Amino acid sequence: MLSGGTVITMDGARQVLTGGAVAFTDSILAVGPSAEVLAAHPDADVVDCSGRAVLPGFVNTHTHLFQTLLKGLGDDRVLSDWFLTMTGPSAVELTPEDCYAGALHGCAEALTTGTTTLVDFMYVHPRPGLGDAVAAAMSEVGIRGVMARGYMTAGADVGAPPELIQPLDVALADAERLIGEWNVPGSRVAVGLAPCMSWTVDEATLRETRALADRSGALVTMHLAESPFDVAESVRRFGVRDVPFAADTGLLGPDLLAVHCVQVDGQDLDLIQKSDTKVSHNPCSNLYLGSGFAPVPAMQRRGITVGLASDGPASSSNHSMLQAMKFAALLHKGVHRDPEIMTAEKALEMATIDGARALGLEASIGSLETGKRADLVVLDMSNLCVTPVHAAVSSLVYSQRGDEVERVYVDGRLVVDGGALATVDEEEVRSRSSAAAAGLAARAGTDRLADRDWRSLVGA
Repeated sequence: MLSGGTVITMDGARQVLTGGAVAFTDSILAVGPSAEVLAAHPDADVVDCSGRAVLPGFVNTHTHLFQTLLKGLGDDRVLSDWFLTMTGPSAVELTPEDCYAGALHGCAEALTTGTTTLVDFMYVHPRPGLGDAVAAAMSEVGIRGVMARGYMTAGADVGAPPELIQPLDVALADAERLIGEWNVPGSRVAVGLAPCMSWTVDEATLRETRALADRSGALVTMHLAESPFDVAESVRRFGVRDVPFAADTGLLGPDLLAVHCVQVDGQDLDLIQKSDTKVSHNPCSNLYLGSGFAPVPAMQRRGITVGLASDGPASSSNHSMLQAMKFAALLHKGVHRDPEIMTAEKALEMATIDGARALGLEASIGSLETGKRADLVVLDMSNLCVTPVHAAVSSLVYSQRGDEVERVYVDGRLVVDGGALATVDEEEVRSRSSAAAAGLAARAGTDRLADRDWRSLVGA
């Protein structure tokens, strides 16, 4: 039992309980005032959470775990240049060991910043076994997640490395194999489907993806309308923007998680709304790459479900959902010159219950309610940055410095204790990923990107 803290439930009434408690095994048994919960569960092991916030684990709706190995190599580039100059060449050289090391580090980083569920959009497969390595790492570290088996079936004409382009039947056969292995009762890790983006697929790819999703029940996710290049290429190839293209192929629907949606117009939003397609908002990455900003307030006014995400560390620098929440809240205030358009409460909803809804998991995670899975986070709210605390949610979203996460539970299992991983050795994780990152950069030739002039002085 976690007792005596400020319990931010994220339930339907959005109750915040001062001096509250949560009793749980692998699922939540009770939520309420500490005295009441303790009386109902007198034999529970009690953890004193005074001065702490207790809330549901964050749900990160989009990342690329292998990009943990690419931090700092793609700075200050637009998306197409970022992919063709750094990410693509790096992806060509990926090995299963690289993917395992990067995924283990990325999941560890996510857990220690409060994320208990994430979606890994694993879109590069230059050799067999990469998806298996990512799923194995997710399972080992103890996070809940979806390894979305991605694929690129076109795009060589605009510079996509040929090594990353797979025949559709090969990609879908591997995806179906992985779904059979991982999408079983009791597994915290599931496999989804992830056609990459409009300029790396064709009509058959999306139609066959929809057919496999309907047969298997797997989540589908795709980058849509991220940059002007994406939209322009879709128009050039298919005669329509990428959201209508996805609609025409039958891909849109309640089980599709559309990533970014920065360049959407009114017609796009109509299609997303009518199909109940979900959206993944990635504010840090969209700003980092200069892609723009998604019209999230307009989406939410339409009733579109929008979950929050970090995106991959090659375009956001880390997996912190605490950072993503603050960016999401501040970005829309500034863009719209309206401080009320995105509140701290809404940012937290996007990181928890809305994220769960975006994955179709709102019945089991995303809030602290009896019967849901025991995915919980305890944050220390007593440091100098956060205190004094007048309103817990505001302090959590705006005042945190990022190291407040003290304890994390997934399915009731303690996976972070005292801010440190309890499932794998952190030093071994760091050492393994650092060695993998150095080797990958050397093989890809991207190590040269780290040796650069002080750019603000170039041409001065």
